[in-house]
Amino acid sequence: MNSDMRDKVATGKGFIAALDQSGGSTPKALAHYGIDSSSFSNDEEMFDLVHAMRTRIVTSPSFGGDRILGAILFEGTMDRQIAGEPSASFLWNKKQVVPFLKVDKGLADVADGVQLMKPMPELGALLARANDNGVFGTKMRSVIKEANPAGVAAIVKQQFDVGKEILAAGLMPIIEPEVDINAADKAQAEVLLHEQLNEQLAALPSGQQVMLKLTIPSEDGFYSDVIANPAVLRVVALSGGYSRDEANERLARNPGLIASFSRALVEGLSANQTDAEFDATLDASIASIYAASIT
Repeated sequence: MNSDMRDKVATGKGFIAALDQSGGSTPKALAHYGIDSSSFSNDEEMFDLVHAMRTRIVTSPSFGGDRILGAILFEGTMDRQIAGEPSASFLWNKKQVVPFLKVDKGLADVADGVQLMKPMPELGALLARANDNGVFGTKMRSVIKEANPAGVAAIVKQQFDVGKEILAAGLMPIIEPEVDINAADKAQAEVLLHEQLNEQLAALPSGQQVMLKLTIPSEDGFYSDVIANPAVLRVVALSGGYSRDEANERLARNPGLIASFSRALVEGLSANQTDAEFDATLDASIASIYAASIT
């Protein structure tokens, strides 16, 4: 594990950009960017368009390691190039932004109030490719829909079980048990999640660390003890469907929690903008998320 990357993620000021929309969420991401489904006729064309969008973001002068600690990539982005260089190495070598890779294969159907991750039979091969590409860590998402004790326990156990496999491959796992912001019992689900996280963290071998990606909690400062836990390298927050302004406002009320926003980061960007307009919009977005992340 690259020690310079680790130090940056552990102690740097800034946030993690989530650029990892995959098959299911890509059409919506493109639509927000001003490219509708009539612009592509198959997955290959769709992924070409989203790669062009991501390339425009990360090559922008507004996007750099002074405010952005890391970026989470979709597998297809890792396998492509940016400005003639493999995407992960471009991020680190040209931008000083630490590369992460989304490794989950999507969500299973709801059971016990949660959506576990689908099986990942090719995870070992994907982790090997991530290492070959100079990736520092991974991210995997599952979703809590309601405060169901059995479901929350299952979701956290699955995340940590896979996380241990990722650690064994020499990569840093970002464990993401998202709590749906629209859950009627969101605050109670967070109580259950908090308990399960602390149990799993306590069971990690001494000296071993993971990262966590969590929904911004209903109670300000709710995860302060988790953020301070020596088994946790860093805790980042997803925007979860909140607007950027609301996500930033909520984030700023949680000291030590930093952003890992996806849709909120690219809010306002359009394929139709001139480069100057695009860069100015992205700069303002990054500035606001950075400010909320260093409180």
